[in-house]
Amino acid sequence: MSDRYFSETPIQGASARLTSPEAHHLLHVMRAKPGTRVVLFDGSGAEFQAEVRHAGRKHVDLAVLARAEVGRELPVPVTLGVALPKGDRQKWLIEKSVELGVGRLVPLRTTRSAFQPDPRMATRLRRAVVEASKQCGRNRLMEIAPPQDWAGWVAAGQGAAVRLVAHPSGGPAEQQGPGADWLPGPPPAGPVMLAVGPEGGFTPEEVKLAAEAGWQLVDLGPRLLRIETAALLLVSVVIGRLRDRAD
Repeated sequence: MSDRYFSETPIQGASARLTSPEAHHLLHVMRAKPGTRVVLFDGSGAEFQAEVRHAGRKHVDLAVLARAEVGRELPVPVTLGVALPKGDRQKWLIEKSVELGVGRLVPLRTTRSAFQPDPRMATRLRRAVVEASKQCGRNRLMEIAPPQDWAGWVAAGQGAAVRLVAHPSGGPAEQQGPGADWLPGPPPAGPVMLAVGPEGGFTPEEVKLAAEAGWQLVDLGPRLLRIETAALLLVSVVIGRLRDRAD
C-alpha cells in the first residue's frame, strides 16, 4: 500500500495541495520528489491516487490521478462515550478506537473522572485520529465530540438501537458476565452507544440514572480493567457480534 496523507481541504478536481504537518512529513521524512506516488484522503470516504508535481518549502502540490470510494466503516455507527485517561494512555485509546472502527468518541465528565478536558484537547486528539486513520486505511475520520456530562450522555442515547454501560459489579451487571448475549436477535439497524467510566467506576447514582433510562449494564469480567482496556474490550466484543450476525 502506498503512503497515505490527509488533506485538510476537500479534494476536488485534478489537483490537491498538502500543507503542514502532512507536507513536512512527505518532504522531510519521506524525501518525496516530483513523480512520487501517494494516496490521499480528505475524510469524505474516498481515497485518491496522486503524484507529486511540485514541492515548495511548506507545501506539496499533487496531481490527482484517480478517485475511488473505499468503504472500511462498520455496518452500523458505533459511538463510544468514555471518561478519558491521562497522558499517553489517552492517545493510545484514540488510536485503537480509530483502528476498530468507532465512528464517534465522546469524552465524558463523570463524578470520579480524573482527567478534565482542556481547550487544546480537541486539536491534540484530532491529530491522533488523523495519524491512526493514515495507518489503518480509514477514509472517514472518527469524530471527537465536545465533552459531555453524564446526564446529557444518558439522555442522548434515547434514539440508539443498543446502549451498553460497562459496570463491574452490582445489580443486573452481576448476571450478565462476559459470556452473556448482550445483543440478542438480529443485528441492530440503528446506532450503537457504549459507555465506559473512570478508574473508580461510575457512582451508584450514575448507574441508577442509566439503568432507569433503559441502558443495559454489562460486566466485562472479574478483573479490574483500566479505562482504555475496558473500552476496547467492549468495542471489540460488540463489533465481533455485529459481524457474526451480519454474516
